[in-house]
Amino acid sequence: MDQQLQPGIYRPMVRTVVVWDLPTRIFKWSLVLAVGRNKGWNLSSVRAAVPAADDSAPQDAVYAMLDAARQGKVDAYLASFGGAQEARLRQSIAESSAASFSKYLAGMNSAVKGVAVTTPEALAPNQVKVRVEYVYQDRSETQIMRLEKRGAGWKIVDVSSSDRIRIVVPYGTPVEDQ
Repeated sequence: MDQQLQPGIYRPMVRTVVVWDLPTRIFKWSLVLAVGRNKGWNLSSVRAAVPAADDSAPQDAVYAMLDAARQGKVDAYLASFGGAQEARLRQSIAESSAASFSKYLAGMNSAVKGVAVTTPEALAPNQVKVRVEYVYQDRSETQIMRLEKRGAGWKIVDVSSSDRIRIVVPYGTPVEDQ
């Protein structure tokens, strides 16, 4: 007997799924890529056409600031800051010179052996704070940095004074088996 649709009777729906084997998929993607290349496509043009996802993290701004400081790049260093903190830094540069500030940045970071940045703690929807620990040969120092989301990235808007932590075993001390 031919089943007819009747109210109240459950009939599972059957779907046909076409599964292509791997060689077929490879051939099709190769064909798409070949046609795309003939039309002048390349990976960089595809990346340029797709807007960048805003996936920058607050830690990225901190690490960018540290990299700029280590290299003595004043403009890149300033670009990591915003608000009153940026204004204070610009005032410091105006009182001396960009060249002397560059030397100061590079010198200040030459003794740093390592840096650790904690996971951001949200203070507001576009505001976080992170704890930054600088590891030196004979000590560690910590600072709390407050960052705000501005445009496409994060800016450091406030930096606490450093808290010094004495280290019992200096950085780089060889470990011996006993």
